[in-house]
Amino acid sequence: MGGLIETLSGAKAARTEGKSAQNIANFNAAVATQEAAAERQKAKFASERQAKRAAEIKSALTAKIAKAGGLGSPVAADLAAAQAKELKLENILIGFEGEVAARRAETQAELDILKGKLAKQRGKSKARAANIQFGVQAATFLTGFGGAKPEGAR
Repeated sequence: MGGLIETLSGAKAARTEGKSAQNIANFNAAVATQEAAAERQKAKFASERQAKRAAEIKSALTAKIAKAGGLGSPVAADLAAAQAKELKLENILIGFEGEVAARRAETQAELDILKGKLAKQRGKSKARAANIQFGVQAATFLTGFGGAKPEGAR
């Protein structure tokens, strides 16, 4: 009997709608979590690629300085150190940007999960309200049968 009342009142549909919204939100959260992992992996690859490029740049700089005959010069050492520092900062920035993008995706995943929980709760609340409304309407309808008195009966 409860299932019939749930169906007639619309409560079942409200619960189903809430659960469906939660499932969609959970799917979106899973996608965002995968996106976070992809962002970290992308940053790792970019960092490795930049580190290789940095080694090539340092090597080329050393070769140019050596070719010019200034390998023992303190200015050349300062230039090489400054170049190395700049390349290291660039690498750190790549990692930082990747982590920021990953955390943004993780935050979105958390928000999606919360939205799903709220949607499910809204569905439950709508179902309760529908059941109460149905009960009030049924009680009003049923009291109409018992409350009517024939004419002339006093």
